[in-house]
Amino acid sequence: MADNQFKSISELKKLLDANCKIEKIHPQMFASDAEVNIITVTVVCPDGKRQTIRAYREEAHALREFIRTS
Repeated sequence: MADNQFKSISELKKLLDANCKIEKIHPQMFASDAEVNIITVTVVCPDGKRQTIRAYREEAHALREFIRTS
């Protein structure tokens, strides 16, 4: 599945395009991909609202790669 077909990636792109910033990633990006089956990304927007994006398994790996390369 292409990166842009994952809901979490398209949601994160939309928030970043709206000038929101990644506040926290759990587990942290330096954790081994082999050990990660879930990722939670907290995003804060200019209006102060926080959004949480959660991805599992293959989608989690694709989301981490998207964050690394963006």
